[in-house]
Amino acid sequence: MARLKEVASTIQLSSPAKGDQSINNPKVPSDLNLKLVSSDCLPVVAADGSIVSPLVDTKVHLYYVLSDQQGNKTDVPSIPVLIPGRYQNTDQSNPKPFVVPALREWLGHEGEFLISDKMELAVDPQYKSELQEVAETLAGDYAELFGKKMKIRYKLPKKGNIFLSLNNEEKTIGDEGYVLEIKDWISLKANTSQGCFWGTRTLLQLLEQSDRIPKGLARDYPKYERRGFMLDVARKFFTTDFLRDYVKFMSYYKMNEFQIHLNDNGFKQFFNHDWDSTYSAFRLESTTFPGLTAKDGHYSKKEFIDLQLLAQQYGVNIVPEIDAPAHTLAFYHYNQELGSEEFGRDHLDLDNPKTYEFMDALFKEYLEGPNPVFIGNEVHIGTDEYSNKVAEKFRAFTDRYIRYVESFGKRARVWGALTHAKGSTPVKSENVIMDAWYNGYANPADMIELGYDLVSIPDGLVYIVPAAGYYYDYLNDQYLYENWEPVQIGKAVFPFGHPQILGGKFAVWNDHVGNGISEKDVHHRALNSMKVLSQKMWMGNSTALSFDQFQSKATKLSEAPGVNLAGQVASKSELVLHYTFNNKKIQDRSANAYHARAGKQSKTVPSTNSQALQLSKGSVVQLPIDEIGYNYTVSMTIKRDQALPGTVLFESPNAKLWLSDAETGKLAFSRDGYTFNFDYTVPENEWTNIVIEGDHKGTSLFVNDQQLERLEGKMQEFNEGKDKMACIQTLVFPLRHLGSETNKETFQIDELKVFNCKLSEKETSK
Repeated sequence: MARLKEVASTIQLSSPAKGDQSINNPKVPSDLNLKLVSSDCLPVVAADGSIVSPLVDTKVHLYYVLSDQQGNKTDVPSIPVLIPGRYQNTDQSNPKPFVVPALREWLGHEGEFLISDKMELAVDPQYKSELQEVAETLAGDYAELFGKKMKIRYKLPKKGNIFLSLNNEEKTIGDEGYVLEIKDWISLKANTSQGCFWGTRTLLQLLEQSDRIPKGLARDYPKYERRGFMLDVARKFFTTDFLRDYVKFMSYYKMNEFQIHLNDNGFKQFFNHDWDSTYSAFRLESTTFPGLTAKDGHYSKKEFIDLQLLAQQYGVNIVPEIDAPAHTLAFYHYNQELGSEEFGRDHLDLDNPKTYEFMDALFKEYLEGPNPVFIGNEVHIGTDEYSNKVAEKFRAFTDRYIRYVESFGKRARVWGALTHAKGSTPVKSENVIMDAWYNGYANPADMIELGYDLVSIPDGLVYIVPAAGYYYDYLNDQYLYENWEPVQIGKAVFPFGHPQILGGKFAVWNDHVGNGISEKDVHHRALNSMKVLSQKMWMGNSTALSFDQFQSKATKLSEAPGVNLAGQVASKSELVLHYTFNNKKIQDRSANAYHARAGKQSKTVPSTNSQALQLSKGSVVQLPIDEIGYNYTVSMTIKRDQALPGTVLFESPNAKLWLSDAETGKLAFSRDGYTFNFDYTVPENEWTNIVIEGDHKGTSLFVNDQQLERLEGKMQEFNEGKDKMACIQTLVFPLRHLGSETNKETFQIDELKVFNCKLSEKETSK
């Protein structure tokens, strides 16, 4: 092996000349064999070494394996070669336009394509059945982004059209690749409807940046097949609407796998070290075991099927995960015979036959029949972090459920644990995908040798555990952008183009149940990372932009058509809206014309400035904005006639701001099942200036130009202070309704101002 590695380290290869149709492999000693396995750019250099010339000069890494006559082998470090392009850009050529992820190949032409309000979508009539859904989705998303309709015509293109077709000559770009040509019309051609769909995501990003698109030609395709995100919905419930928005958000950035972690539990030290009272949840409706489904939030079978169908429409594969035999406290809570006495009640008892009866029936419920609940091709069975004291039983459990899932025609996916659980019991590896998360649990080189395909998800780089104090609260996006590709798994780095490293994924784990985290907070943590990792898994390290340049441009792109989970509000200045309430019509005095609509039982009354708005019990004002996200300032003056508990000042589908909450009568806000109180009661019969300021760390209260309180950094203590948990007290401010139909109190409001930034105490009083 020492000689093999020494020879491998010296192998070099000259770049091919223009017109070469295949790679000329380097020579090695006659008793050794050098085999080209793959490249990291298969549309340019195929696994057999054949070359398809890219549009312009392109660097490709080749992956070789060196072996000797005794059967020993070693990877050859990645060999970069420059493949000559078909064309040369000229000084007058348009530079590559910015999209996320970046275009793999671009040949700039001269001139621009001007977007017209009369632009039509032409679809190649011979591919109507394959492209109809793609076309309709594009037209719908275009309307969401721009408020304009785009007619769909099944015809050949003419000047000013967008044209979709599967009549594509670039066959090597694969199922996800596409060719984009911008000339007198915009042409998207691909080998499959999926490739064409990814091209529409690129097109929409170009359109939202400008009504003038540079003319040119692109060949675009992913570097990695699997580009994913995992969300722990078990320890923190996320609504179906959130998951549907995330499908669209991921799709907009060509992220194609969404793993949903459906069951898990909290840590018992935060629940008096009592397994019976420790939080657990299984989030999917079960008719086989009706009491299993979490009562504080779950998905009906229909909701989950509809989510998967939406994901298919948007090119995203939903990977449902039922995690066992650890992380299974919810199963013990349902049936206490299932929990292990030896390893903890969050471990299944692997000696109990009822464990296997239960797990068989549970998987069968979602996999059986012609219309199963899990409609995709892959199902994740967990298999993580079980005690290795019974490694053989754990390995047998893993093998059993790989094969059980496969018996329903699905491909099984597992967490890597077989280095931790070493043993002689065989575990099936052929056609099984393993998440490589921690090398101490599954050494990736050994797993590759066993035959597993890997998805790279190294915990020390791509795990988010909000406010836990371990792993990341926010990922180090700059490091990932500048350094990481999925071939790096922990400290192990594999050659570019390794065919068993399918791609990568990042994850949000909500370990600390009860820490106040909201859907909005999780999204804030994932928003920028989704764009960065989209870039790295589609494009790799080949980027001309610095991290700061990338961030500056990427933050200006929307989350997706019709998706605004961050609550960003378009505004011509920092002042988003301003209501004086001096007239019956509630006119916005900012530059944005966000006029409100007064409801019944609201009227103007005299105030210190002129007029104020009075809301009697049950009256509501409808605002044209649902909410405003971080960073913001909301300022108002309030006068109440009589303080009554349970009075809502503002509300949206996601949150409420209480003038007086039902429990304490104090100013408070609620979201995601949590209520946070300020230590302040709004007085009766006097005008009071109230300012709420919010960012991703916490929420501040100013009263009459003085900061009274900042809700941030609260620590919850357990077990006499031995264990602590941070509490997240944030608010994306609700704005859809001023007042509420449930209110019984009458109050007046004046001088309502909303800013899309945090202001100083001096500025808030202006």
